[in-house]
Amino acid sequence: MLIKLLVMHHLHDDNDLPGMERFFWRYHAPEVMQFAPKMTRYVNFRAVPPPRGAGEYGYYNYHLHENCQIVDDGQPSSRGLLNFTAEHGPMEVCVAVLPLQPTEDFFGADLRYDEKTILRWVTFFRYPDGVKVEEGEKWFMDVHAKEAAQQPGLIRFFSYRALPGGFPPPQPGQRPFTHPNTRLHAHWHRVSELWYENNSGWRKSILESPPAYTKPAWATWGKYPFVKPREEFASTFILERPTDDYLRDLRPFYF
Repeated sequence: MLIKLLVMHHLHDDNDLPGMERFFWRYHAPEVMQFAPKMTRYVNFRAVPPPRGAGEYGYYNYHLHENCQIVDDGQPSSRGLLNFTAEHGPMEVCVAVLPLQPTEDFFGADLRYDEKTILRWVTFFRYPDGVKVEEGEKWFMDVHAKEAAQQPGLIRFFSYRALPGGFPPPQPGQRPFTHPNTRLHAHWHRVSELWYENNSGWRKSILESPPAYTKPAWATWGKYPFVKPREEFASTFILERPTDDYLRDLRPFYF
């Protein structure tokens, strides 16, 4: 089975940036390649500065890794993955395990890449504890997605229903990433991409002229997207092209 992992990273201290760039290139990316020999794609998108006002929407400010790999049982393995070389400084990490292709395409499938500029808003979403996935999905599919597609600055909107189980929990003795708020093993229910032409398109859609939304009874945040940022909703902004292509530019770390 071919799956996709999306991994968001967030730095709390800009002073860690030089060391983190060295960490990913010299240690982490080559070690990931060694532990995932059936990888078909491993790229990094450097997050771009968010539109004004977007920081409160669970914004992750550093990297978004996209890792496509063949797995035998439908889920990635955590064997050894958490005993890599320690990161240079503490960072928050969250991982979503997805099918290779979006499960739903809500808006803009006829868009041609040269028609508009593209700012991609990648969002991780989970239903609150106690909400049945089927109940959450009914709201998302029958109500929310139709309303979100009415955003005035939106040019593209598609979504993945995450694979069951998420990223596996650590094995005994394995070391997770160090930041206390890291959500490496949280299970996300939805990953969506909403595209805008630029920051102004996002602000028009989300802050200035949003459509009327139907708030679910189980909402944990009073406004769109109705779940708690950083706990049940995380997001980042990227552009069209990856910043790094690790399979092309790096060799695996063998030992």
